[in-house]
Amino acid sequence: MSAYILYTALAGLALLLLLLYLRNPYICQDLSYTITAIKIAIRMSKFKKQKPFYSILDCFLDQVARQPHKKFIVFEESSYTYSQADKESNRVARALSKHAQLKEGDTVALFLGNEPQFVWIWLALTKLGCNASLLNYNIRSKSLLHCFSCCEAKVLVAGADLRGAVEEVLPTLNQQGVRVFILSEDCDVEGIESLSDKIQQASDQPLSPQLRANINLKSPALYIYTSGTTGLPKAAVINHERLWMASFVQAVAGVRSDDIIYVYLPLYHSSGFLMGLCGAIEKGITVVLRRKFSASHFWNDCRKYNVTVIQYIGEIMRYLCNTPKRDNDRDHKVRLALGNGIRADTWTDFLQRFGAIRICECYGATEGNIGFVNYAGKVGAIGKENFLHKMGCPYALIRYDTEKEEPVKDSRGFCIEVPRGETGLLIARIAERSPFIGYAKNSQQTEKKKVRDVFVKGDLYFNSGDLLKIDNEGFVFFQDRIGDTFRWKGENVATTEVADHLLMVDCIKEANVYGVKVPGHEGRIGMAALTLKENMDFDGKAAYQHVKNFLPSYARPRFIRIQDALVVTGTFKQMKVKLGEEGFNPAVIRDPLFYLEDNKGYVPMTQEIFSSIAEGRIRL
Repeated sequence: MSAYILYTALAGLALLLLLLYLRNPYICQDLSYTITAIKIAIRMSKFKKQKPFYSILDCFLDQVARQPHKKFIVFEESSYTYSQADKESNRVARALSKHAQLKEGDTVALFLGNEPQFVWIWLALTKLGCNASLLNYNIRSKSLLHCFSCCEAKVLVAGADLRGAVEEVLPTLNQQGVRVFILSEDCDVEGIESLSDKIQQASDQPLSPQLRANINLKSPALYIYTSGTTGLPKAAVINHERLWMASFVQAVAGVRSDDIIYVYLPLYHSSGFLMGLCGAIEKGITVVLRRKFSASHFWNDCRKYNVTVIQYIGEIMRYLCNTPKRDNDRDHKVRLALGNGIRADTWTDFLQRFGAIRICECYGATEGNIGFVNYAGKVGAIGKENFLHKMGCPYALIRYDTEKEEPVKDSRGFCIEVPRGETGLLIARIAERSPFIGYAKNSQQTEKKKVRDVFVKGDLYFNSGDLLKIDNEGFVFFQDRIGDTFRWKGENVATTEVADHLLMVDCIKEANVYGVKVPGHEGRIGMAALTLKENMDFDGKAAYQHVKNFLPSYARPRFIRIQDALVVTGTFKQMKVKLGEEGFNPAVIRDPLFYLEDNKGYVPMTQEIFSSIAEGRIRL
């Protein structure tokens, strides 16, 4: 009898699990994510109560004690263990403390590329209780000085290869009393001090934790700058709590303690620094560091260093798919790819070509208080809803008018949440558990990211600036960025959707879609900057046939611009604003231009056509 009851119970349990699976095929992944999220929440709760404060630096020092001889940084032909990294950063800390007179709470700007010294200097500053301002090494003159005014750095540490850029702004830095150090053995420029010689002379003995005794979870840790696709960069304030939360993304993605991660994204950016470097410290793993991304060297590096985890952002995966095919494309140990910005078509192409690599697509902004992780691996999704996540950080998708560039309000003046399957603007409640710190020395831009009185009087939300869609299974899909979506003939045009269609045309390698203003017309009309596949010309007839078959008339790019290479930011995001401002005048643009003539297809753009459009003789 008891055996019968047991079998009946097991059969009932199996049936229940089957029903749950049929209702939600992702139940196992949901459960795994929930368990990981609970573990992270428990750890963060401990950190909040722990005294003295336990920082990511303390985690690094624990890794040094636990595994001193494990490789921490592998760079070109050199490698450094956790113990060596600790000692190198001690030397840097002592040199900066002595020669720059740094004290707890000071800010130091780092202006150098991906190299081990970047890591040693950051660890050194953290040991001194200082903040690091991570400067984009591509910025110059006005932008560079602007970044200093944001964070009020007292000291600049620059790479030897960036000396010229430093000399450009040196008079202003000297006027502001900024101490300037360069990573070289000597320097004969007045106002710039050498640092490498001072580091070599310093002791590698540990520093007293008392130097950072007043640092806590809410203290600023870093300033990370937005990419500056429009206007000047903004300095997002990253406190120690935010730094911890970003480092846990690797745990959510399933990174193990025996993994080796390949970090080639710039360390001045949140993906490379927070998710890559800090995540590696949290897991205690080895980092293979490269100066810059190289599609041609990528897989050889992965094979050479036994890489198991890679990062990506923006169009990088497409660049890899566009490299010439080789017999050894699947000969590697990479099992996990972590990042954001991969399109669905590239996702599929990447897996077909390079093998069964688990792609963990994430969503988030450096300064934002909301993020998603596609832990279930559904192709094309940037994340998946989870009840625990929504409890910790309430969010909503609201109806948005792209023409007026503002949320749509109901009769009472409140925002309207969109139903499942519809596109809406992502907003996230600003609260103690989901704070929004904003930008350093820029209250105006900080305020612009806030939405007040959303659903009830007095509530406060963060405006992500992104248009998303959530399907019936809870998967989140990126639709477009506000400003990237443009309006033509009373209709919204999503640039990413148009670009995806253009990429299906055989001759097109890359596509960047944006809107341009036309005299005498409301809104913006579609234009696309394209790069072509090797040894191929632009096939205007094929492009026309494709957009005619797959896109409504208002969404078809009216102008095409052929470029040798698409202009991207330092983090591989496509530049649209500058292209939009340049327009479609052949007298101004030297690149080949094409115009979509009704019922004829794409024809070469001429000054006569441009004049006819500008004077209203051709109605678009």
